[in-house]
Amino acid sequence: MSDPRIYLAAERTLLAWIRTGLTVMGFGFVVARFGLFLSLLAAQRGLPAAAVDGTPHLSAVVGVALVVLGAVDILFAACQHRKFVLSLPVSDLPVSINRAFPLVVAAALGVLGLVLALYLSA
Repeated sequence: MSDPRIYLAAERTLLAWIRTGLTVMGFGFVVARFGLFLSLLAAQRGLPAAAVDGTPHLSAVVGVALVVLGAVDILFAACQHRKFVLSLPVSDLPVSINRAFPLVVAAALGVLGLVLALYLSA
């Protein structure tokens, strides 16, 4: 008895984890750049550098940590999805669906997230 709904549910779960990872990475990027925004705002208003001292560094560290967390989330979800799909009987795998595509997308997004983290930490 073939039931492709099992595979499709696993794929939806992978896509939900990808969406979550992208959201965390996007939030991390915003947090990483928020300290820079505060220092520019302070300079524009003529405030002393001590008014925002430490904020750019702290927000950069937290932001990079969030970007790494999102990227690791995506990569881990891809590994879990692959492991689950390999455990399914062949009869539950839809014939007309490319099973490698979601994994390639997840791997690419995870690697790009790690590259973004390296860029933000530099």
